[in-house]
Amino acid sequence: MIDQERVNRIKARGNVPRHVAVIMDGNGRWAKGRGLPRTEGHKEGIESVRAAVEAAGALGIKALTLYTFSSENWARPRSEVAALMSLLVRTVRREAADLDRNNVRLTVIGDLEQLPPTPRVGFKATIARLQKNTGLILNLALSYSGRQEIVLAARKIAQEAAAGRLDPDTIDETCFAGHLQTAPIGDPDLLIRTSGEMRLSNFLLWQLAYSELYVTPILWPDFRHDQFLDAIENYQMRDRRFGKVTG
Repeated sequence: MIDQERVNRIKARGNVPRHVAVIMDGNGRWAKGRGLPRTEGHKEGIESVRAAVEAAGALGIKALTLYTFSSENWARPRSEVAALMSLLVRTVRREAADLDRNNVRLTVIGDLEQLPPTPRVGFKATIARLQKNTGLILNLALSYSGRQEIVLAARKIAQEAAAGRLDPDTIDETCFAGHLQTAPIGDPDLLIRTSGEMRLSNFLLWQLAYSELYVTPILWPDFRHDQFLDAIENYQMRDRRFGKVTG
């Protein structure tokens, strides 16, 4: 259960990030350390997803983007991919009612069409069910590649310019960002990465330019309410300068 008094203290300080992104890493190592199949780590990781959503909602965070399945993950063993897809289907079905009750809206970035039919249909149905909710935006990166997102944005801009709908002289960072899949929610203020790895893993490469980074050695299945609140409190101590000098 979340510590509501701690949540209230964090909110009272102000400077709560508007958009938090998370690289959920360490499920496999968590399972291996316990002599369990990797799939058990993914199952336990779902509890951490639930905790992150609850904590973000309690803090009034506007958007939570979770790196759920990268385009590179398709290269994992077929049995693991199949187990992950099955887990995604079961989780979406099980959590939809709670998400709706808590006014959470679900969005997806990445190539949803690459998913097998059952999870693809399930996600589309849940997105439609929750689309009118006005609380936390739970944004899942599925079959996602940061480089591919940039390529697709550049292609859209080129097509619009070639068709005469866009003046090339007006193309700037704002224009480019507006063609990314994250345009409706903006760039993350904070990136959390679990398991201690010091890399971005092809995640939100454009959007993370000025995000604050928080890396913890804690493996994702052990990352719950308190650990999420730790990350937010650490963020509140940062001085975000965006390349400028402050007095």
